Order: sequence, then structure tokens, then C-alpha cells
Amino acid sequence: MSEQVNVELLKGFLEAFNRHDLDSIMDYFADDCVFYMPKGVKPRGDRYAGKQEVRAGLAKRFEGIPDVHYGDDRHWICGDFGVSEWTLTGTSTSGQHIEVRGVDLLEFAQGKVIRKDSFWKIVE
Repeated sequence: MSEQVNVELLKGFLEAFNRHDLDSIMDYFADDCVFYMPKGVKPRGDRYAGKQEVRAGLAKRFEGIPDVHYGDDRHWICGDFGVSEWTLTGTSTSGQHIEVRGVDLLEFAQGKVIRKDSFWKIVE
């Protein structure tokens, strides 16, 4: 992967999520990455640091929502920062249908994700 951060990189990252391809997803992350989930026990969500923890956190997402898909996406880049906006759909293992609008705030260093902070709209 080149060090160039562009919209195509963000689209490829999202496509790897839609394939549920953890190896490909993790290729986008730097070794010292941090991932903040949209939910968790703290206001900022659960935090995973380092590739091993991030991979485990993402595996839990795919296990909890086996058919998770990100669609209706748009992407922006500003220097070493990126934003991906999407609609997440899927069905939880308990049978609950999920459809939420969300964004990822991404920070890059040398073309790799060093911070991924995910936000979902709350559905009431």
C-alpha cells in the first residue's frame, strides 16, 4: 500500500470490511494503531490499541453481526485525516435488525491508519 492517502484508499478499506476480510483490513492499520468502537462502557466507546487488539475487536463485530455491511458511503480526505460516512446494516446474533448511519474519523501516518474512531447515530 502506498503512503498516499486518498479516497480510493478509504473505499478499499470499506470494501475489506464488507468482505469481512480481517487480513486485508489489518493491512491498512499501522502497528501502533488505536480503534474506538461506537459502543462501550465509556463515553468514547471501547478502545483497542495495537494490531492484535484491533483485530480481536473487529472479529467481535463480525461475530456479533455476521452479515454486517457498510453501504451508501461517501469519503473525504484532508491531509492525513479522512472521514468515511456510511449506513451499517445487518442482523445481530440475537435476530435484531440493525440499520444505522455512521462515520469513521481516520488519522493516517505513512499511509496507514493510526486512529479509527467510529460513531453511529442512535436509533430510538
